[in-house]
Amino acid sequence: MSVFGKLFGGGNKGGKGPSPQDAIQRLRETEEMLTKKQEFLEKKIEQELVTAKKNGTKNKRAALQALKRKKRYEKQLAQIDGTLSTIEFQREALENANTNTEVLKNMGFAAKAMKAAHENMDIDKVDDLMQDITEQQELAQEISDAISRPVGFGEDFDEDELLAELEELEQEELDKNLLEIGGTEDVPLPSVPSTSLPSKPAKKKEEEDDDDMEDLKAWAMEAM
Repeated sequence: MSVFGKLFGGGNKGGKGPSPQDAIQRLRETEEMLTKKQEFLEKKIEQELVTAKKNGTKNKRAALQALKRKKRYEKQLAQIDGTLSTIEFQREALENANTNTEVLKNMGFAAKAMKAAHENMDIDKVDDLMQDITEQQELAQEISDAISRPVGFGEDFDEDELLAELEELEQEELDKNLLEIGGTEDVPLPSVPSTSLPSKPAKKKEEEDDDDMEDLKAWAMEAM
């Protein structure tokens, strides 16, 4: 029987196969084991390399043997790296499959719950119920409108007549204000004084002529 056959229970043909959770857990355990093996081989490689360097000039045979062991360890380490990559890929695939399974299971459960919830529902009854609700809402709105509408108790006024009367009152008030403004024009203003302001006494014409003659004589004397 192969290693993977033992891991996933392939030898038990008549029994039930392992669950995804069990397979994922075993793959993780295998990864941990191989990781520890890697660490062990890496330490052995370092030790053999030190041994080869130490005996490189003193004991050539021991140095060669150390290098051979180092090569074998490196080969095993490379094989483990490949195995780990394969196991990691398989584990991730199983985890994705397990997640999808759980999602589908929950979706199926929800679908059954929805079906059970709608099992006792009749679309015709739902339509009738919604129609009744709409009618009751409309009736409630009509009642609210009727209650909130102002009641005049028999007093019915023509709104146009009321507006016309309001305009007349406004015009009367405007005319009154204009009359009050016009009345201020009759207030008597202060009278102009009757007495004239004192003026500078004017020179007589004869005195002005004498002055002109004196100026002419003075100019003639300067010219000679």
